[in-house]
Amino acid sequence: MTQTKLQQPEAIIFDMDGTLFQTETLLESVHKRIFEQLRKEGLYTNDTPPIERLIACLGMLLDDIWKKVMPDGSPAAHQRANELMLQYELEELEAGNGILYPKVIETLEALHQRGIKLFVASNGLEHYVKGVASLRTIDHLFTGLYSAGEFDTASKVDLVSRLLKDHSLQSAWMVGDRSSDVEAGLNNGLKVIGCQYAGFGGDDELQGSDYLISSFDELLQILA
Repeated sequence: MTQTKLQQPEAIIFDMDGTLFQTETLLESVHKRIFEQLRKEGLYTNDTPPIERLIACLGMLLDDIWKKVMPDGSPAAHQRANELMLQYELEELEAGNGILYPKVIETLEALHQRGIKLFVASNGLEHYVKGVASLRTIDHLFTGLYSAGEFDTASKVDLVSRLLKDHSLQSAWMVGDRSSDVEAGLNNGLKVIGCQYAGFGGDDELQGSDYLISSFDELLQILA
């Protein structure tokens, strides 16, 4: 992992959950409501899985999340959980629940003022990703908000590749907290900044990153 400062890139691409947005501040209520509703509809009869199982899956594609969270659930239960998750996340966001990590707004504004194009690339659903950005009033700072839900990509590698091509970007950083972010950055020839502050993954989650940061505003210290 390098320690010298990096030249200013043309763009910076951010993951959403665990990078910009402190997802666990939203999920506790959402998780409980999903399984209460699934039981009401007769789609799931077992006890509610521990929320830690859901939090550990953040960053995965939704289909993979439900296979991990409720492996005993039917395809119909998984599909309904997808629908309920989006509905309840947006309801909770609109109610004022869920927060950004400290210094996210100030840091994004500083990067934007330096002329760096800012993007989001998330494995989440389109309306959730755009809803977080809009309802937490950071959407105006981004050139584009990309999600697996909108573009139906099979991996974050593919999603970031599409973003780079769409905007003809020559240099960019990938900033995220999961191994999928590291993979997306490295496979697309980007510098990777690993975010350690979320703590969702294991010790080797961010292996291969060019830099590791323990708070979001450290991004400004990396710039040459």
